[in-house]
Amino acid sequence: MPRDLKNPAERHPEKAHRPETPRLRKPDWIRVKAPSGKGYSETKEIMRTHQLATVCEEAGCPNVGECWSQGHATMMIMGEICTRGCTFCNVATGRPDALDVFEPGRVADAVQKLGLKHVVITSVDRDDLNDGGAEHIAQTIRATRHRAPDTTIEVLTPDFLKCGSEALETVVDARPDVFNHNLETVPGLYPTVRPGARYFHSLRLLQRVKELDPTMFTKSGIMVGLGEDRQAVLQVMDDMRAADVDFITIGQYLQPTSRHHAVHRYVTPDEFAAYEKAAWGKGFLMVSATPLTRSSYHAGDDFARLKAARLERHA
Repeated sequence: MPRDLKNPAERHPEKAHRPETPRLRKPDWIRVKAPSGKGYSETKEIMRTHQLATVCEEAGCPNVGECWSQGHATMMIMGEICTRGCTFCNVATGRPDALDVFEPGRVADAVQKLGLKHVVITSVDRDDLNDGGAEHIAQTIRATRHRAPDTTIEVLTPDFLKCGSEALETVVDARPDVFNHNLETVPGLYPTVRPGARYFHSLRLLQRVKELDPTMFTKSGIMVGLGEDRQAVLQVMDDMRAADVDFITIGQYLQPTSRHHAVHRYVTPDEFAAYEKAAWGKGFLMVSATPLTRSSYHAGDDFARLKAARLERHA
């Protein structure tokens, strides 16, 4: 059952040793309403009934109220404890429990009951597993296809850094409609923001998906406001396009607690608009770049636009 721990030190004991960092006051353009309403409550009840975790809650997404009120939720599988310790992330780090063999079926049932046209399935990193959890992800895709055959499926995967190439092949062979893996930030910030990952490994993972299945849509995203500069962001765009990534998301980093990586600055809406224009110019099929953009935000609508853009480009 998903936990409901309010105390950051209790929720993240592994982060208690980190020094506190100052928290900048949020500008008006980043503020959102508190979650409420019938749709929100119904979605929350379905998640609880099926004993499912969501990245919406675990990562403290600012859009949870809007998405859940519309019956949209991003399922987070393979537990609520990650084996990585990324300094931007609000998901707990530690030693995970064994995989729940019934979880794929519960995800599929929840997708059916929510009546989702498009679902995003993500997970924690599971470096403790030989395949990084690839088979569990594949089983969840297959169970969802069986239970909700008209639902399109997007997976947001770990990097499978400590696995062989078979792990990625297992997920691709399950045929998700969109394969998403976030680069998260510019390469120069990896040592402090994403210390357990490797930028060029993640980039190669996305490129390899296209080699295995050229028809599969690929997607990746980064956060800004962590201390990167504009030129580094533009270079990440170029790197993604070189790996044939179809869809880029760019959103503002929000500091979960005072012991997480500090917000260096809040990027203005005009700067996001400039990033969006640059990304379109570099040839992406789909771009989402706003302060509140997140990987799964409006994912269903964006997937429809993504398919239309491919058809138009090849017409």
